[in-house]
Amino acid sequence: MSQKVAFVGVGRMGANMARHLQLDCGHDVTAVYDINREISAALAEELSAVNCGTLAEVTAAADIIITVITNDDAMRAIYFSEGDNLLQEAGGKTFINCATLSPAAHQEAYEAGKQAGASVLEGAMASSISHAREGNLYLMIGGDEEVFNSNRALLDDLSLNLRYCGAAGQAAKVKALVNMVMNINTAGLAEGLGLASALGLDLPMMCEIFSQTGANSRVLETDSEDMIDRDHECWFSAEHAAKDSGIAQSLAADAGLSLPVNDATKQQYDKMTAEGLGDLDKSGIAELTFPGRHGG
Repeated sequence: MSQKVAFVGVGRMGANMARHLQLDCGHDVTAVYDINREISAALAEELSAVNCGTLAEVTAAADIIITVITNDDAMRAIYFSEGDNLLQEAGGKTFINCATLSPAAHQEAYEAGKQAGASVLEGAMASSISHAREGNLYLMIGGDEEVFNSNRALLDDLSLNLRYCGAAGQAAKVKALVNMVMNINTAGLAEGLGLASALGLDLPMMCEIFSQTGANSRVLETDSEDMIDRDHECWFSAEHAAKDSGIAQSLAADAGLSLPVNDATKQQYDKMTAEGLGDLDKSGIAELTFPGRHGG
């Protein structure tokens, strides 16, 4: 049976996921919603969908609602705001929450959905905007396994790889650790290249040597050229990096662990945000380490 799909949060990730599902896979994307009414209106026109004025309208217009929002506060707003929220008349609906949030926020949405007669999954993403448009996301799924299995076809259309991680909140924990390590690697690369620059070493040569040694990492492939060229067009913002490192920091505190490298990394991304650089891509952390730059 064909199911209607809606999106809440249609920034660059959400919009490109919606485009892929409808334009490439033939799913019926019936409705979109965003607090930025201009971008939701443009996407609605592109996909011949309804640009909903309320969250309750989104739920009424679809069987599956995919949310791609910014943080815990935004998550709680779309599910728990008085007067208008996604859980109004939500019985029988399925919600797939794709933002990087605290496990607690995902668990709250899961429990509230259950009380409303709805199904709720986490669909944590470890991918970029181009992957969203091409249906090549890496998705980490949390929630009831039977709900995951019943929505497997849609999730397969969104992703190149899927991994079921366990009950509600588990995928959020996994994603926090993924981003923690990614952010640490990015900060480490920025420091290595910054020091190489200060020492007058050839930076392309350093990148080639890094790639053949224990200094290699995925961020070397994705961020080194941007760090050298100061091309920090935003794919994953420094502000989001600070948020995600903070989620890992909180998880460590709850577990009674000290993670000094993550703490230092978060301080760097917090510094970027405080100095007005939070909208730069995470590669912009090089602005704090290269000599002669913003903070180097």
